[in-house]
Amino acid sequence: MKMVRINLSIIILFMGLNLVAQELDFNVKVIASPSLSQVDPKIFNSLEGQIEEFINNTKWTDDEFEEEERIKGNLQITITEDISPTSFVADILIQSIRPVFNSDYSTQVINYKDEGIPFTYVQLQPLENNVNDYKDNLSSVLLFYVYYVLGVDYDTFSPMGGERFLQMARNIASIVPPGSGGNGWSISVRDSRTTIIETLLNPRSRRVREAYYYYHRLGLDEASGDLGKAKASMVSAIKDVQAVNAAAPNSMAVQMFMDAKRKEIVEIFKQSDTRQISQMYDMLTEIDPSQAKVYNELRQK
Repeated sequence: MKMVRINLSIIILFMGLNLVAQELDFNVKVIASPSLSQVDPKIFNSLEGQIEEFINNTKWTDDEFEEEERIKGNLQITITEDISPTSFVADILIQSIRPVFNSDYSTQVINYKDEGIPFTYVQLQPLENNVNDYKDNLSSVLLFYVYYVLGVDYDTFSPMGGERFLQMARNIASIVPPGSGGNGWSISVRDSRTTIIETLLNPRSRRVREAYYYYHRLGLDEASGDLGKAKASMVSAIKDVQAVNAAAPNSMAVQMFMDAKRKEIVEIFKQSDTRQISQMYDMLTEIDPSQAKVYNELRQK
């Protein structure tokens, strides 16, 4: 009887291990432009399934995630051009979403569109999970964004908590051979993947990374308990972003933060008192002047 219990315990242990979820839970959609002429759009059904399997069923970290802790998001790939039956150009929209503690609310952490990505694809061609060796552009782009998503998400839970993942994203960018993948990896292009990761990891952007923590962990996560204190932490986060923007105008680190958060900030702070609304409006329009129309909603109480 004792042996039966031991064996049963072993079975239960392994069942429990199998129930530990992977880190990412992304909805993947591949859309073919109607203008494609050299390829049957049905091949992209296979690509969609492969990418979803690659992202959601790969173990990306050494940490254990419960099902409800998985990082959710959306990855939409729009095939805009078919250069040949196996060569394509695509735009990728990537969004990551984080649950807010003690609530049923989820907050967007990343919202970015990467345009004009060239890649080759033969139906059922495997995607390569290798952070130390360049195989093909599509694999590298996907790997880069996986680790970027992980890095920024971890930053929201502890100060600079995503460093190791952001460094992996940097490594992926650094090993792409010159001229491969178009301008998307060029350090001379403001919104290239290389520029994005180098800017975020630059010590001058440290306060943007800390802002992710103050805004999410000390702000949104605490809002159900002490809304005033939570908002104060969020104001502090925006001040940090403002400081980085003043030192490095047009920083991609600042833009990435604001692209994800601007509409949410407006919704949260338009319920504040006049003093706080005025303070927030002044900071936001200084940081993000091209979006002043969005911030005008703060004054429409």
